[in-house]
Amino acid sequence: MTSNIKLQIRISILFLCLVVSSVSLAQRATNKWKAQVAIGLNYPISDGFVEPFYGKSVNFPTVNLGIQHMFKKEFGAKLDFGFNRFVNGDEIPDFKINYTRLNAQFVYDPTNKLHFLPAKMGVVAHGGPGLSFVKPLGTLGENKQTFLNAMIGGEIHYGLTQTLSVYIDGSYIYGFTSPGDYDDPIEGLGAFNGSLLTVTFGITFSLSGCQYCD
Repeated sequence: MTSNIKLQIRISILFLCLVVSSVSLAQRATNKWKAQVAIGLNYPISDGFVEPFYGKSVNFPTVNLGIQHMFKKEFGAKLDFGFNRFVNGDEIPDFKINYTRLNAQFVYDPTNKLHFLPAKMGVVAHGGPGLSFVKPLGTLGENKQTFLNAMIGGEIHYGLTQTLSVYIDGSYIYGFTSPGDYDDPIEGLGAFNGSLLTVTFGITFSLSGCQYCD
């Protein structure tokens, strides 16, 4: 088992523990805890590759899992995990890359102040720091990288019930790194030091009742 797979397993176990802990608090803290599950597409920005390499413009999948805690009706925070897979662009030697991230984010929900929004619609902004783990697959597997990132995004929600909504999220993940770390372009083939755009579709559901329901 590779170290990257072991790391992803540990992150998944941590996430599961957070879910269990959140559920155990449900009787004491109503509607302060929510979970998010989403899947979608990603676009690796081309300047994150060593020239002349680049990734495919639209890649699948992107998977996001998150736990969100609202301190007040408008303000909160969340811890979320994301997995992305992208591949080479046209006329570029074949490669595949796993891009995994873990972010702690501030959450702002201004829905109650936006009176023009239709009923059951809501918007949420989020952003915060994190870590990115990049691992090319195949023969380039040793080109692994870990670097800091900053993530910012926005969500549009549609409420199905008072405790369940579907949403679309658009996010930008900026990598605090540079492809210039590679002295030899061949060594950089298949590696990625850069930023990522994602679009995902998912559900948000309450883990602890409905404190702020009308």
